[in-house]
Amino acid sequence: MRAHWTHLLLATALATAGAASQADQLQDIRQRGELIVGVLGTDEPASFIDPKTRQIVGYEVDLAKAVASKIGVKPVLKQIAVAARIPELQQGHVDLIAAGLTHNKQRESQVDFSLTTFVTGQKAVVAKSSGISEIGQLAGKKVLTIRGGTQEPNIKKAIPGAEVVTFDTSQQAFLALRQGKGVGYVDDEAALLRSYAKLGAQKAQFQVLPQNLSTEALALGIKKGEKDLKAVVDDTLRELEQSGEAEKIFFKWYGPGTASGFEKRSFKFESDQVAE
Repeated sequence: MRAHWTHLLLATALATAGAASQADQLQDIRQRGELIVGVLGTDEPASFIDPKTRQIVGYEVDLAKAVASKIGVKPVLKQIAVAARIPELQQGHVDLIAAGLTHNKQRESQVDFSLTTFVTGQKAVVAKSSGISEIGQLAGKKVLTIRGGTQEPNIKKAIPGAEVVTFDTSQQAFLALRQGKGVGYVDDEAALLRSYAKLGAQKAQFQVLPQNLSTEALALGIKKGEKDLKAVVDDTLRELEQSGEAEKIFFKWYGPGTASGFEKRSFKFESDQVAE
């Protein structure tokens, strides 16, 4: 009899553990009343700290807030480092990544991705005194970029022999270029152009090389296997596209009146694109 009860208790415990392991994250978010979103907070205009309000704002923040509104919960922004994005999601510290995450084949085994939310190219800016006019001439030179993103492997692929030096944030990497600690700086085009625009009179000392190192398809990151949450995220993005709100959000942060100065939007929230 005791053995019977032991087996019964064991079976109950296993069933409970199984149910817990298969817990629906979307349901947890609703019960908690909060959507915890991992953002960089250092990546203007995608997510950055507004100097006036001291709040984190930006393009990806607006998308995350739309997802939270769709679920019916409060968005809670958690600032994370580039290299910590996927670990923070896998460990359950955040529900969603809205932090310049490139959708590539390598990462598909680690996280799930929303519909593509931004398409950009990675470019390099160099000191004019270097005499460099094309990407290939950076071979054998010090190239500065952000740690933990796709920039470093893309540099090594596009510029064999380049000496890559990484920093925690784009601001640190770009400052290092201005201080002469490297010959070039590589980042996603939108972020790079914004940094370049802020140089003011110093712009004359630098130039953006015309070629792309790569094409990057960015997306929101979702914990692997959370199909219900992914469905809500994708539905939110489709609704933003259909209503015209997606285009408004894009031009608000990247349009002609901004430092990024994009004249048109070359993508829509309608498919899962994978970076080259």
